[in-house]
Amino acid sequence: MERPGEKLKHVRERLKLTYRDVGRASQQVASRRGSAEFAIALSRLADIENKRTVPTIYRIYSLSAIYRLDFQEVLRWYGIPLDLLCADALHIGHKETHALQFTPESAVAVPQWLENRIDLNQTTFLSHIVRGWGKLSLSFLSGADRRQHSYGFIGLEDWSMYPVLHPGSLVLIDQERRKIAAAGWTSELDRPIYFFEHRAGYLCAWCAVSGNRLILQPHPSSHQQPTIYEPGELDVVGQVTGVAMLLESRKQRHLRAAIAPSKTAEQ
Repeated sequence: MERPGEKLKHVRERLKLTYRDVGRASQQVASRRGSAEFAIALSRLADIENKRTVPTIYRIYSLSAIYRLDFQEVLRWYGIPLDLLCADALHIGHKETHALQFTPESAVAVPQWLENRIDLNQTTFLSHIVRGWGKLSLSFLSGADRRQHSYGFIGLEDWSMYPVLHPGSLVLIDQERRKIAAAGWTSELDRPIYFFEHRAGYLCAWCAVSGNRLILQPHPSSHQQPTIYEPGELDVVGQVTGVAMLLESRKQRHLRAAIAPSKTAEQ
């Protein structure tokens, strides 16, 4: 298999560029970017091509610009799969609820032919189909205009909306639905859930408005009290309109509940 340095060398040779040509061009990039990190010395370029030396991200940027290469593709040559970043991120659990900074374009979208094989209105076993997807876009959760949506992750220790939202859930947030609804639902499953940002992080809860204050209302099963926020203390990111969650957290909750009384008894 051709090494990344060899690929870069072949591109340079196809463009009929010498080491000095590349060095001078990198100096131009460094000058425009205001940083010497983008400059590539002749000896360094030789090492990159011939000695398996891995270039810095700055030099990869310069080489991509000089050789007219896609920056992400060059990173893939060096084993950095940016298209799998979302998937790797979602395998790393965090205790705190937080927003995802990835754009929907961070991964490849679900193929159009899939729409003819899955009826999203019916319960479907997807394992045999998922094997053929390869990379899956977060936009699969939306089925709507991706530009108005963002994504959040319910922290592994955030039980505030359990059992409606389990810890570890990936939620889809419609950023155009920021106005708190006062009515229009018949059960807790229909009641709008909102995603909020405050100084210490993020929250996900039902919400009511009292004057100019926001009252965040967790699910009664969480045994948490409602929290009142004054104007300016809380920003409404948007309304949760979709969710992907694992049901395994139910076992964890029962385990926590079973352990807690025993500790109290021992004391």
